[in-house]
Amino acid sequence: MIITYLGKQFFKIGQGNLVVAFNPISKDSKFSVGSRFGSDIALSTINHPDYNGFDMVSHGETVPFEIKGPGDYEIKDIFIKGVMTNTEIGGKKYINTIYSLSIENISLCFLGAVSDNKLSSSIRGQIEPPDILFVPIGNNELLDPIEAYKLAVTLEPKIIIPMDYDSSSLKSFLKEAGQEKVTSIEKLTIKAKELIGREGEVVVLSS
Repeated sequence: MIITYLGKQFFKIGQGNLVVAFNPISKDSKFSVGSRFGSDIALSTINHPDYNGFDMVSHGETVPFEIKGPGDYEIKDIFIKGVMTNTEIGGKKYINTIYSLSIENISLCFLGAVSDNKLSSSIRGQIEPPDILFVPIGNNELLDPIEAYKLAVTLEPKIIIPMDYDSSSLKSFLKEAGQEKVTSIEKLTIKAKELIGREGEVVVLSS
């Protein structure tokens, strides 16, 4: 599996011929759109221009299966669970979907634009401890870095990937995690067997 970070909460995940996109940045966002590519599956956690640019992950004949909210999905032998949470951006309330899925025996949990560091027991009951957790840490309207780390560890991931960060929030997050010496990498290439023995390890991807 190869995980590439493209800014905000925009990720490209590749496994063999399969390409999955999380929260692509729309052309209507004030943030730079970044890379454009074709994906097989695209997931948007929230209907907001920073996170719903499905057109940016369509290329040529490759048009993704779009997932836009809570529910259970099966695409290309991948089972995806979307769990609803409530969030607020710019004083406006939104539904945010937490996605859980597994690709080649690596389980992923993508928190999206979550703003509550205390998820309800009903939500937690639908989220298995993931191998890799994606958590927002620097958007002032969502979680602050300390809240984000506390939430992350309660979900018991093997690897934590921060997103939606700036240099200040990243520094605070790494300090809270006790992993201040972590340096960023361009992409994460990992196999299931390489996750054995890891616990709460922070991996920082540069965009």
